Amino acid sequence: MEPMEIDSEKTLQRKQATYTSLDDIFEIQKETYRGQQYSQIYFARLHLMRTLLYSLVPNRKPHLPVCTILQLEEGKECIIVGTLYKHMKLKPCVLDEYSKERSATPLVRPHNFMHTDDNLVLEDDSGRVKLAGSVLLPSAYVTGIVVALHGKETDAGDFLVQDVLEAGLPPQIELPLKSSEDKYVVFVSGLSVGSSTSNPLQFQLLVDHITGHLGDEKEQGIAAKIVHFVVAGDSIEIPRGLLNGQNLASKDQSRLSEPIKELDILLTQIAASLPLDIMPGPNDPANFSLPQQPLHRCLFPGSSAYNTFRSCTNPHCFELENIRFLGTSGQNVNDLEKYSEAKDKIEFMERTLRWRHLAPTAPNTLGCYPFTDRDPFFIETCPHVYFVGNQNEYKTDLIKGSEGQFVRLICIPQFCTTGVAVVLNLRNLECHTLSFGTEFIS
Repeated sequence: MEPMEIDSEKTLQRKQATYTSLDDIFEIQKETYRGQQYSQIYFARLHLMRTLLYSLVPNRKPHLPVCTILQLEEGKECIIVGTLYKHMKLKPCVLDEYSKERSATPLVRPHNFMHTDDNLVLEDDSGRVKLAGSVLLPSAYVTGIVVALHGKETDAGDFLVQDVLEAGLPPQIELPLKSSEDKYVVFVSGLSVGSSTSNPLQFQLLVDHITGHLGDEKEQGIAAKIVHFVVAGDSIEIPRGLLNGQNLASKDQSRLSEPIKELDILLTQIAASLPLDIMPGPNDPANFSLPQQPLHRCLFPGSSAYNTFRSCTNPHCFELENIRFLGTSGQNVNDLEKYSEAKDKIEFMERTLRWRHLAPTAPNTLGCYPFTDRDPFFIETCPHVYFVGNQNEYKTDLIKGSEGQFVRLICIPQFCTTGVAVVLNLRNLECHTLSFGTEFIS
């Protein structure tokens, strides 16, 4: 590791942390799209979650029988387990896309596709039933969640929901004994190098700060305690108009490659100083569908020469000093926001943990690889830190589970528009921000 020099007499040594990557669950070894159906990932999800929910029923509702939708009897209270499907009249449809091409009137694209007439249906291997009652609010749920419902069939053939049994936070590995020394992880997202909103000076200031080239002795002392740097998606912005399948002129080729070269120069400065994880995001040159595979190392000839540089998947799971981290580049909660409602993004994040599913809207409205035998977005072990990139603003919260689990939730703001990076202390999981402004006040 590169030592930090303050003066000729005193040299600061950067602290280090043990790191384990747990991304193998998100890696696709032999990618193929022949013969797979998206129904298979739903079957895998239902099987996993049903086994889990069945095990919870005896403790929570011991007096009630568990039955399938086909076994429902009118007026008889029971528990049914299945996958929710939400009927939404405003949800975009491929036929609308076709008619838009044929008509002169443009279709309005709302930010959120919620409507007061939305209703929920529960489906299992045996059939489906419409859900009624005011307990299960359609606004809080989306297609793809597996739940256990307590209720009874009405004379109209609907299922009147009296209570919802959610899986709750998954089991968590015990947090290591509290260390007495501070060690920091820095998160940054939405660098968008190459876009009109990107400010190269702003990112250079961040790089100089964490590598110890900025600030006085105290500032550098804090910078020396940064043990890890995470880039959570959307690092570059490529001019989309150029990518239309035609041969590019040499000047256009350089316009495509310039942002990547600029990013590599900045990341090389970080990799020379401390370990760095880079995740792909929705606008990066990576595959579109989740889980996104690591950005190719050949894009980063400078930084990938260092063994501190790691190109990771999105979602990304790892352990630092036995503290478990799980994060995405934002697609999962940004999609939830289109099809359901919550007071803020933190609430969406909390819901995904309590549903034990990282991306319940995949593959319905969120692109995802058609897995046949597993659902990698099922959250088996509760993380200690759960982060989501590319958000409008910084937000954080600490949530607790019924079995003593607690999770630090972090919304990482887009750096290109806010100039804000997030710092987490491994000692106590407390968070603060680093803000870099470059405006001159006259």
